[in-house]
Amino acid sequence: MNDTDKIFDDFLAYDLIPEEKRILIEQHLNCDNLMQTTNSPLSRARYTEDTLEKAIKQGVKQYVILGAGMDTFAYRRPDLMERLEVFEIDHPATQEFKLHRLAELEWEHPAKLHFIPIDFTKENLVTAITRSSSYDPTVKSLFSWLGVTPYLTRDEVFTTLRSIVEVASVNSIVIFDYLDTDIFVPEKVSPQLQKFMELVQKIGEPIITGFKPQKLAEDLTNLGFQLHENMSQADVEGRYLQEHTDGYYMQEQAHLACAVIQ
Repeated sequence: MNDTDKIFDDFLAYDLIPEEKRILIEQHLNCDNLMQTTNSPLSRARYTEDTLEKAIKQGVKQYVILGAGMDTFAYRRPDLMERLEVFEIDHPATQEFKLHRLAELEWEHPAKLHFIPIDFTKENLVTAITRSSSYDPTVKSLFSWLGVTPYLTRDEVFTTLRSIVEVASVNSIVIFDYLDTDIFVPEKVSPQLQKFMELVQKIGEPIITGFKPQKLAEDLTNLGFQLHENMSQADVEGRYLQEHTDGYYMQEQAHLACAVIQ
């Protein structure tokens, strides 16, 4: 809100989050160990939407947001919504909360925005997304999957990626973030990040999975993808954070991957 050269400008987020929830978030952001990780969601969101804009010019017509939460894209980017069908996929309880809030705000529902509830403990992505008559598996799509993989098992991550291959056309794109396996080596993790890991453990969302950046291309090839870009902390800082020396630096061990279905 206050930066002059914004990494990512989500100007609707402040209104979308109910005040009581926003106060809790702000209290957490005032903690040093969390403030130092705030650029991670900023830079990954910027990267995803930069990539989406380029992909639209190359024929992408569907944008699937896995674990969409309180994402505001469909309301914030009417210029891109004219050229896309957008699918928000999330847990039924999360979507119900969001839809209730949207109704409170009386925001007009974009015609090309589709909400698809899914409980991954009861059904898979293929079943859920094909339930929507608006989704076309033959159309080139971009899947965004951010802030999720560290909290899933390795098998769960691979299962979801396989589902994307099954339900999307050739040349469709997936963008996801992940943590280096070094995050589980105490001597390679800063005290601040150790505190963050302790915090998410206490609130019941422990970080359990990392991947070796050097092996990611091989892992994705085995799943039916070609790794297009695998951005390290230094890569992200060089692209988005050069002008920011006020705490907005990439969370240690965090990476961004972009892969294309073959």
